[in-house]
Amino acid sequence: MKNLTKLIALFAFAILCYQTNAQPGFGGPGEDVIREFTPKSLDKIAPPDYDFQRANKLPLTGYFEKWFEINGQNRTAKFYISANAPVRSFFIVIAVPENVNTSDFLVASGWLDLAEKNEECLVLLEAGNDGWGDVKTEKQYVDSVMTFYSGNTYFSTFGINYLLGFDGGGSGLEAWSAENPLKVISQVFINTESQRDDFYETQASKFLDGSSSGYKAIEIPEELLIAYNEIPIPTLFVNSDLSKVETSMEYWCDVNDVYSISSSNDDELWGAKVYPQAENSEAWATAYSGPISKVATLEKKVDVLDPNLNKMIHEFLTDYVAYDNTTAYGRHLALRKPYGEIRNMLVKDELREFQVYVPESAAKMWPEGAPVVFVFPGNSQTDKVFFHNTLWWKVADQEGCILVIICETYSNNSVSVSHANTGLFYEQLADYMKKYYHVDATRFYATGQSAGSFAVQGFGITNPEYFAAIASTSGLSSVSNEPGFGRTSVEDASYKTIPNYCIIGEGDIEMMTGTLWDDTENMLDAWAEYYLKANKLGSVGDGSNMEKDGRFYTWTWKNDQDIPLFKVGRTMYRAHNSIPAEMPRLWDFLKHWSLKDGVRYYDGVAVK
Repeated sequence: MKNLTKLIALFAFAILCYQTNAQPGFGGPGEDVIREFTPKSLDKIAPPDYDFQRANKLPLTGYFEKWFEINGQNRTAKFYISANAPVRSFFIVIAVPENVNTSDFLVASGWLDLAEKNEECLVLLEAGNDGWGDVKTEKQYVDSVMTFYSGNTYFSTFGINYLLGFDGGGSGLEAWSAENPLKVISQVFINTESQRDDFYETQASKFLDGSSSGYKAIEIPEELLIAYNEIPIPTLFVNSDLSKVETSMEYWCDVNDVYSISSSNDDELWGAKVYPQAENSEAWATAYSGPISKVATLEKKVDVLDPNLNKMIHEFLTDYVAYDNTTAYGRHLALRKPYGEIRNMLVKDELREFQVYVPESAAKMWPEGAPVVFVFPGNSQTDKVFFHNTLWWKVADQEGCILVIICETYSNNSVSVSHANTGLFYEQLADYMKKYYHVDATRFYATGQSAGSFAVQGFGITNPEYFAAIASTSGLSSVSNEPGFGRTSVEDASYKTIPNYCIIGEGDIEMMTGTLWDDTENMLDAWAEYYLKANKLGSVGDGSNMEKDGRFYTWTWKNDQDIPLFKVGRTMYRAHNSIPAEMPRLWDFLKHWSLKDGVRYYDGVAVK
């Protein structure tokens, strides 16, 4: 009966492939349609060309295979890219059960349907000819596959992964996770076995430093160092004999700060025992979201091809999202939130995606029209990535503001994105929001990160009339007679007032780090010089206008009316990527401002 079920599923999928012949890997325009579920070899095809008419979609989709040589043995891994997978998609890495054909597993287990329904992608790790080997060998195999996958030019990835491991492949995947905690969101292990005790002891004794490739290194005080076993990763074990993973369970309970042995049944996890993260957990990664992580265990023999089981696994994994795989000190774990409204718009004949998030609180809090925050992500950051990266939606829910998150275009390479025609895109979006949404056009604000912040700060110089105020992170613009990145020509500078706040990380891009009072003249100084002059605030002063709040340092300049027009922030111990805890700070600056008929108001008081 099970074999018949597989054949029916495969036949149904063959029909699906026939009907959707535009998917690379299943036939394309001018090609004969492949009616069998057969992967194309990534070793034999070139990276995809640009496709400017598929806004925020990967240009190469379908089912693929690649060969890897591990200790003299040829091994394979497969990749499934869903038909509408966005740039930097979520990927679920699956170590396929032993003695199960990968294609059969993909269809019969329901993972194909799950990937397509959710526009997600799969990495399928496969056993060798003799089945899954010892952990050392399998870890080498996992390392090889993940190294290719994370840096390939065929498709782009979110950068942090969901893991599902069966049997011996799952044991190797668990070892990889323990050694690479910054690259994992959540994980499920079925019918695996624990590593040796000394393996876990080794991970617990290793610490993550403050270095982030390409950015200024941070010296982390010894008492603040984060160990490999201090980064929460929600974990589920399913095993007919949990004693086989007892050591694993102890390790991941320690990782997730599960201090209590009490547990409860969770009907959504088939009655699994759930051990929640302690309320008094001091994990950096959950400092903003709260103690949301957990370890769950299910002692039961299961059918690995059961679609209901795999649907439950998918729900457990994708309840969560995490960001920043560069340092532990910018890492966050959060509950995943459904996206806002995904829209497309033509900008200079290129299709661009954008997202509009309208919280339920908007109409209740602002019946006359809600304020709007236009969000400009960083280079290679899409609207969907940035939605989870910043958690701006939490601010929107609490404050009733509408978010408009832009998506970039393929101007970097065919599987990544970068800013282009940003000014024109904004002007079209502003008109669109005024026409189709109930908004307060006097309270249009801008924020951004990195390249998006460079764009926002540039708008503040050239087009201050666009926004009532701007507040962004890790990207500065200045005025100069010499052209260059982040520089605006003197002729284009308006020198008009615009409230502005920017937060820089301690370990940010080298040319903007430090303070305004150190011995290094860099972009930070040039940016502040312009905005202090444009806002008629005089000199930089002596720095005594600083306030400290935990890891956040803030300097504020006020005009003669005691109105705060300019702020500089410095977040200690973070690298270039912003952290969600910065977004409420940006909003607290923005929310006071409005712009009407060319006059700026701070809580209703006109700025003179």
